[in-house]
Amino acid sequence: MTTFVITVPGTFVVDVAETSQAALERKLATQHTALSENEGLDLLTLNDEGTFSVRLEVDAPDRYEAELHAVELVARALRETGFAEQDAFLGTPVVTGIDSDL
Repeated sequence: MTTFVITVPGTFVVDVAETSQAALERKLATQHTALSENEGLDLLTLNDEGTFSVRLEVDAPDRYEAELHAVELVARALRETGFAEQDAFLGTPVVTGIDSDL
């Protein structure tokens, strides 16, 4: 298995309260560990115009599975913090870091 840092971009089409942002960060916190923190990456970046980026770590056998898993994690966290699917649109995930024993 390889640890990937995946960035999932998106756009909120609703206003995001600070409490909702904090709740989303808490839901995703377990996926933001030493690798991404050591690289100085913020877990969630929310811009004024509603765009955002989530950076999290996932263990997967390859890049494709890592990106798929990351999008699933973000989508679930959004739902669990009260955002409907039409409230936040997710973009194409990108690998922004890799940690492998190979």
